Amino acid sequence: IQRFKLQGEDFRGERYANHSHELKGNNDILVITRPDVIEDIHMQYLNGGADIIETNTFNGTTISQADYELQDPDEVFLINKSAAELAKKATAAYMAAHPGELKFVAGAVGPTNKTLSVSPSVENPAMRGITYDEVVDAYYGQLQGLYAGGVDLFLVETIFDTLNAKAAVYALEKFFADMGVRIPVFISGTIVDNSGRTLSGQTNEAFWNSISHAKPMAVGLNCALGATDMKKYIANLSACADCFVFCYPNAGLPNAMGGYDQKGPEMAEEIRPFCEENLVNAIGGCCGSTPDHIAAVAGGWTAGCGLRQHLWWQVHFWLVFWSEFECGICAL
Repeated sequence: IQRFKLQGEDFRGERYANHSHELKGNNDILVITRPDVIEDIHMQYLNGGADIIETNTFNGTTISQADYELQDPDEVFLINKSAAELAKKATAAYMAAHPGELKFVAGAVGPTNKTLSVSPSVENPAMRGITYDEVVDAYYGQLQGLYAGGVDLFLVETIFDTLNAKAAVYALEKFFADMGVRIPVFISGTIVDNSGRTLSGQTNEAFWNSISHAKPMAVGLNCALGATDMKKYIANLSACADCFVFCYPNAGLPNAMGGYDQKGPEMAEEIRPFCEENLVNAIGGCCGSTPDHIAAVAGGWTAGCGLRQHLWWQVHFWLVFWSEFECGICAL
């Protein structure tokens, strides 16, 4: 999006021309005000070799949209439905032009800008900026819009607070029960630094143990780190998760200006060990990853790599705190 050098009027369009609040930077509403830009970006990634593209809805909840005074449920529903329809339009166009190839749309469900586990006030550790029920309701509203727009799966991503993830899982289960449907769910956590822990303090193994009851089709990690730094944590997750495992790291670490200097071929080489060691079932890119990065990863050597195998044979009894504690294991 940054490459398009959009201005304030691009974010307002006709619908929000007289909106009372500054909207520049609210990338989610571009699916309404500049759908041509978002569709173009989707097509670039599809042409680069992406098999799954995300909807442009990372901040598509009433919680996050409140920063722009767009928290009205009808507006949030429209953002998510429009984003899903736009991504599906792009995949349909690509598949029509490339018979035999299958492309999918993941409904992106971001972490929100609130945390349920950490106080926003240093003086009051018990304080919370939001309630569990409010987060559940916000996620539920987003899911309604994404599903109405036709997404193929839900991706709960960039989870820095496991309690937020559990709220998303509860919203998903409620949505599935209410609608009488079920589509695949991917869940992706994020670790804040080389400690390997989420912002709320859990290791990636403990994170998995906390959300494994949701029975996601796939679990993974994204953002925060480049591929090299993320590899050992994906190895940990791969060793304990009994579903598919994926990873979409950043294009290295940001520079002093917040940009990313790592080029596609360099990122592809850093990702190579993930595939050669059969740690993952899917790989992608997060911050700084352009269509050129995806093309570098998708092309050439990845086609010959093996896939991680499921760990169906293990039965664990775990106690989950900030770190995992294994009480017993047996083989079936």
